[in-house]
Amino acid sequence: MNTPKRIDISTKQLDELLKRVEAGTLQDGDYEIIKGMAETLSFLSQALDNKNTSIKRLLKLIFGDSTEKTSKVLKRNKAGRKKSGKKKKKPKGHGKNGADAYSGAQKIKVPHETLKPSDPCPGCGKGKVYEITPEVVVRVTGEPPLSASVFEMQKLRCNLCGEIYAAQKPDHIGDEKYDAASGTMIALLKYGSGLPFNRLDQLQASLGVPLPSSTQWEIVESVADKIHPVYSELMRQAAQGDVVYNDDTVMKVLELMKQSDEDRHGRKGMYTSGILSTVDDRQMAVFITGGNHAGENLADILQNRSGDLKAPVQMCDALSRNLPKDFKVILANCLAHARRRFVDVEFNFPQECRYVLETLEKVYKNDAVTKQQNMTPDKRLQYHQQKSAQLMDDLKDWLKQQFDDKKLEPNSGLGQAISYMLNHWKELTLFLRVPKAPLDNNLCERALKKAILHRKNSLFYKTEHGAYIGDLFMSLIHTCNLCKVNPFEYLKTLQQHSSELFRNPDKWMPWNYEKSISPAAD
Repeated sequence: MNTPKRIDISTKQLDELLKRVEAGTLQDGDYEIIKGMAETLSFLSQALDNKNTSIKRLLKLIFGDSTEKTSKVLKRNKAGRKKSGKKKKKPKGHGKNGADAYSGAQKIKVPHETLKPSDPCPGCGKGKVYEITPEVVVRVTGEPPLSASVFEMQKLRCNLCGEIYAAQKPDHIGDEKYDAASGTMIALLKYGSGLPFNRLDQLQASLGVPLPSSTQWEIVESVADKIHPVYSELMRQAAQGDVVYNDDTVMKVLELMKQSDEDRHGRKGMYTSGILSTVDDRQMAVFITGGNHAGENLADILQNRSGDLKAPVQMCDALSRNLPKDFKVILANCLAHARRRFVDVEFNFPQECRYVLETLEKVYKNDAVTKQQNMTPDKRLQYHQQKSAQLMDDLKDWLKQQFDDKKLEPNSGLGQAISYMLNHWKELTLFLRVPKAPLDNNLCERALKKAILHRKNSLFYKTEHGAYIGDLFMSLIHTCNLCKVNPFEYLKTLQQHSSELFRNPDKWMPWNYEKSISPAAD
């Protein structure tokens, strides 16, 4: 957007110009003044569009946005829709969690007071009773995040000879003050739920079970020392993915901030990169914090990729820093990023944005069908080619027509949104040509919320080593969540089998660790 040439004109001169325009008796120099006024008006209009967009983004950052669904953005009038005549069915159930949802709860079997299976029926006296589905009652109790037990071994002294007799310490309490479960819980609270050490310190102190923040760090560092080979193995297996997603978010590391420009090679930024990898139906998450961009961190991981595998599909936004150098990938760009540009300017261009958003809504509905029907990658590709290809072709023609017919300024908010989409059209529509190619990078965006939650609460890492510990736990915790594995049980089990883990870390991943637990350990 070029700044118009400045023209100084007094109020009297402006009145005289308007009179000459009205009378149709323009003079030399009037054209330049009128042209300057038109350019200024156009400049202010574009600036206003950009200003409204920026304010909208700022409000979204401050207060958040409940949803970017098309119906919400376009504010559809539900009353104007055709009624189908069918009443909406109420969902079954009462909205409460059933007993099956409490997979981590302790199961306590309560036998009948007087009867057992195969006993004679006390009612008829002829039949025999047998076991059926039990009645289930759920009771939830509250306790500190970390509880403690104080064992007092009784001591007795002879009043004559003074000999002391002390009770033996129970074998089950062990020699360590903090067990595997305590380290696991601290790691889950800190790196899984964003609870800072100092805040947990204050909570535990108020509950009568003190746990200083410095002690918490020593505990999680000790846990990481016992399980860190799994993190390296996770990165190795992530490198073998069919589809890899990557993006990054800013993160401060105080140790890096203190380094000189020479030590950091002139770099100022610090990031946490989120890298998601899918192998068939299995999903893995890797977090890496430091001065490198997401593309550089992805390149480091792909160095472990088997040479027998073909190039993976890489999903990211269109920033060049997300691309791994020296590694061949099949690039796909995030359709949600392109869509969001139209969402941001919908206020200023409601009719134009409506067409784009409603078209993309149909494409996403088609993708939802492929997931509901659990289609194979090839069938999913065929379905999109049949249902979505024409929608995207029509959208591309419409986008080009806006520029060809000069219906808008290229530098306006809508013009920039259209230019972005056309410039990256090939990458945005990879899902129409390659099996397994996703529509967007939302999977990685959701994963990065772990790092963002940590940043909002703890603000920074003190050292690179501390960042490594955080990346390790975030990677394992989020991978457990993706694989529907209990992260508490997983991390606790890894500590209990640390020596075996170091020998064969590939057998102690979230999806297969239960097979590696020996019967003797149970």
